[in-house]
Amino acid sequence: MDATFWAFVGLVLFLAAMFWVKVPSKISGALDNRADDIRKELDEARKLREEAQALLSDYQRKRHEAEGEAEAIIAEANSEAERLTVETNNALEEMIARRSKAAEDKIAQAETQAIAEVRARAADIAVAAAEQILSAKVKDKVADDILSKSIAQVKEKLN
Repeated sequence: MDATFWAFVGLVLFLAAMFWVKVPSKISGALDNRADDIRKELDEARKLREEAQALLSDYQRKRHEAEGEAEAIIAEANSEAERLTVETNNALEEMIARRSKAAEDKIAQAETQAIAEVRARAADIAVAAAEQILSAKVKDKVADDILSKSIAQVKEKLN
């Protein structure tokens, strides 16, 4: 019996001891446990990735909605600004028209007042002139009657 035989016997005994202690099943169990852990980690990573995708799509949808709302707000603000501009221009035109009308009314009133003052002054001057002429030419009671009638007529016609 040589050394090779004894090496072979030692190997067979070693392998038998390994099977008797169930080392291969323990190794395969450990590998199975490790494979299960890796599978669980992959499933968890997949779930996290799906959640992240869902969150990303949710945030993108919210961003699009916010952009749409912002555009709507800007459009509404622009239309409101245009409307206010038109209203302001209309109000300004109305105010200018009212002030122009008021100025024209004041001018017309001042003109009427000036004409009335001129007429009154002319009547006073005419009365004074008539009084001087009549007093120089006509005397006594007839003069007084004529003077009174003339003054009354002039006043009626000029006013």
